[in-house]
Parts: sequence; structure tokens; C-alpha cells
Amino acid sequence: MTDAELAALVRGAEAAADVAGAVIRPFFRSGIGTDLKTDASPVTIADRSAEQAMRAVLAERFPTHGILGEEFGLQNPGAALRWVLDPIDGTRAFITGRPSFGTLIALLADGVPIIGIIDQPVTGERWVGARGMATRFHSALGGTIGTRRCPALAQAELGATTPDMFVGDDEPRWKRLTGAVGRTYYGGDCYTYGLVAIGQIDICVDATMKIWDWAALVPVVEGAGGRVTDWQGRPLRPDSDGRTVAVGDATLLPQVLDVLAS
Repeated sequence: MTDAELAALVRGAEAAADVAGAVIRPFFRSGIGTDLKTDASPVTIADRSAEQAMRAVLAERFPTHGILGEEFGLQNPGAALRWVLDPIDGTRAFITGRPSFGTLIALLADGVPIIGIIDQPVTGERWVGARGMATRFHSALGGTIGTRRCPALAQAELGATTPDMFVGDDEPRWKRLTGAVGRTYYGGDCYTYGLVAIGQIDICVDATMKIWDWAALVPVVEGAGGRVTDWQGRPLRPDSDGRTVAVGDATLLPQVLDVLAS
């Protein structure tokens, strides 16, 4: 893939993020209703409408590509290039009026994430990652792209979506990790990974991630200088088990993996 081809794909991804934001913003803090999906997770008209809008943009620009979205499934399954969409990652935050959710857009080439966008449509923050490129960050709130140096686990800031995801054998592993770091924070969903990419948080660990939850995060975090793997240190792939680790300083990764494996 040439640089020009990659740039055209990034422009398409940003166009999809633009249209999703235009759909989502009028619904924010508007008192819209919420439905429950079969897994008891919440979904709103904003989720569904934003995904439909993104699908329309991407299908028009890239008709031979596949598209997998959290709300409407997979189309064109045989395509080597596949867009992966989560219109609102952090629906619980969205429906309670907290601007810590985000729209996630990823492009996979044969199962490997090569483009990722985290877009916060209310605050106007956007992270854009692409293979072989430094992550770009746009924000009126401040912050500079780039992970921070933090080689000592005991000094690290740790984030996770919720402690409720760590069940069974994962629960004691998670508790050991929280006991080994400096501080632990919950909530934020994809937004927390964006904070890793701008050096505000050092580690994110989750345990129940679907592909639309993690695919966009990989190019963003790694393009900012960090690493994203599963709990065994392997690259994330479509058949990964949903356990993810992101670190800003790569020297933290073996320390985190050791605690999670012990």
C-alpha cells in the first residue's frame, strides 16, 4: 500500500468520524431512551444512527471493503480490507451525560489494524493513528501526543473500564496489579486509551473487549509510542480472547504481564 493510498483511507475514516459526530452531538444530554441488547448492554438511537451514517460514507468511498459494526454486523465478509466500527464506545457514559465516550473507527488488513481513530464528538478531541505514521491528536482542551516515560510499575497510573469485568481467575490477577501500581482509575472506555497516547495515563487493562472495542486503539497507542497486546504479550487479532493491555512506556509491558500471569 502506497503512502497516497493510506492517506486516502485515513481521509475516508475521518469523514466517517465527522458524520458520526454530527449525528451524535444533538442526542447528547437530550434525555433519549435506552434499549438493552441481548447481552444486557445499553444501546440508543444515537448508536444506531451514527453507525448507519458511517457505513454509508465508507460504502460510498470504498465499495469493495468489508464493514463490521457493533450494531449492524458484517457486510462483504470476504474483503481483505475491513472497517470495524463502534459508534459509541462507552454508551453508559453517553446516556449519563459524561463526555468520556468515543466513536471508534478502525481499518484491518487481513486481520491487522492499520488505521485507528478515537473521536470524542462533544469535546472535539480526535486521535488518528495509521501504520508507519506518528499518531495525530486534535484538541482544544490541551495535551500533546506522545506517551510518557514511566519505567517503574509502582509509579504508574492504571485505568480500566470497570472492575466488574474481572471475574473468575482474572479477579485475583487484577487485584495483584492494582496493588502493584501507583493509582487506579475506572471508567473512560476508549477515552482512557486516548489518555495513554497523550501521556496522562500509563497502563490500561481490560478483559472483555470485542474487536470493535480494541481495533482502533492499537494504531493510536502504538503510533504515540506505546504497546498494545493481549495478556500473554501477543498482538491482538480477530480471534483474541478479549483480554487487553496497553502501556505507554514499553518497559512496563513485561512487568504488567508478569503480574497478570503470576
